[in-house]
Amino acid sequence: MPTPTPALAAPTTPDPMEAPRVRWGVLGPGGIANTFVRAVRAGTRSEVDAVGSRSAERASSFARRHSVARSHGSYEALVEDPAVDAIYVATPHSGHHKHALMALRAGKPVLVEKAFARNLAETDEVLEVARDAGLFVGEAMWSRYLPQYDVVRRTVEAGALGDVVLVQADHGQRLYPDGPRRLADPALAGGALLDLGVYPVAFADHVLGGLEDIASRGVLSDEGVDVTLGITGRAGGTLARMTTTMAATSPNVASVVGTQARLELTGPGKFYGAATTVRLLGPDDTELDVFTPGHDEHGFRYQIAEVGRALEAGRTEPWSVPWDATRRVMTLMDEVRRQVGVVYPGE
Repeated sequence: MPTPTPALAAPTTPDPMEAPRVRWGVLGPGGIANTFVRAVRAGTRSEVDAVGSRSAERASSFARRHSVARSHGSYEALVEDPAVDAIYVATPHSGHHKHALMALRAGKPVLVEKAFARNLAETDEVLEVARDAGLFVGEAMWSRYLPQYDVVRRTVEAGALGDVVLVQADHGQRLYPDGPRRLADPALAGGALLDLGVYPVAFADHVLGGLEDIASRGVLSDEGVDVTLGITGRAGGTLARMTTTMAATSPNVASVVGTQARLELTGPGKFYGAATTVRLLGPDDTELDVFTPGHDEHGFRYQIAEVGRALEAGRTEPWSVPWDATRRVMTLMDEVRRQVGVVYPGE
C-alpha cells in the first residue's frame, strides 16, 4: 500500500467575529495602539471605549482620531474606568510590568503587548498577581494567535514532517540608528531582541516548546543595546537557529525541517504576519500543499477575539500563548542578554 502524501493540517482558529464583545481601554496611545484599535473595529464585535495617556492632550487626540468615547489624562484614571472591561497595554517594554500590575490591581483583565516585560522576574510578578486575583492576563504575541501558526503546530504534531531536525527563523528591519528613539535607549529596554527577536524566539517556542543549550553572539550599540543577534538552542534532537537585527532588512522567513518534509513560511507578511503563506515541501522541493490565508490587514483581531472567549469561559490565560510559553520565551531572552552583556537600568 503506497505511503500517503503528507498534507497540511487544516486551521481550527475560530472566526473572530463570533467572539464575545469586550469593551477595551487602551493604555498608551502609541503607534501599535492605532493598529489595535483598527483591528478591534474592523475584525471583531468588540469596541474601544477609552484611552489613557500621561498626557491629556495625547489621549484626547487619539480619542478624536479613532472616535473613542472617553479619554483619560492618566493611566490610573483609565484602569479605574468602570465602563472598561479589559486593558490593552501598549506602552514601551520598560512600562509593561508597572502598567500590567496597575490594571490587575484595579481588577481589570489585561492584554500586554509583546515582549511581555523586560525580564522573567517582572513577568513572574505580573503572573502571580493575576493568579492570586483570578484575573486574565495574556501576552499580545499576535502571530501565535493566527490561523497560520495553528496550521504549523497541528501539522508538526500530526507527524507530517517526520522527525523535526531544524527550526529556523529570522527577523530584521532597518530601524536603527534612524528609527524610533526608544529602540536605542537602554532605559526603555531598547534593542533588537525584545522588539524584533521575540518573533523568531516565539516561533521556535511555538514549534518546539522550551529550548536548552542556548548559545548567543551579538553586536551592541555604543549605548549598550543589542543591534544584531544570532541565537541557537536545542530541544532534544532538534536544533533551533534564530537571528535578528534592527540595522537592516533580512529575508524574514522561517522554516521547520523534518526528515520527510519541511514547512516554509514566507509572504508579504513575512513569517510572522497575517498574510503569511505556509508551504509544505517534499525532500525534492516539490510543493505538496499550501495554506494561503489571503489578505488580512487586521491580524490583531485573532488575539482580541481570544481574550473575549477566555473572559466568557472564565479562563485566566490565553490558549494560544499560555503563561508557561510567555515564561519560556522570557527565560530564553534573559539568557541571551546575559551572554551578550545587555543590562537594562534598574536590573
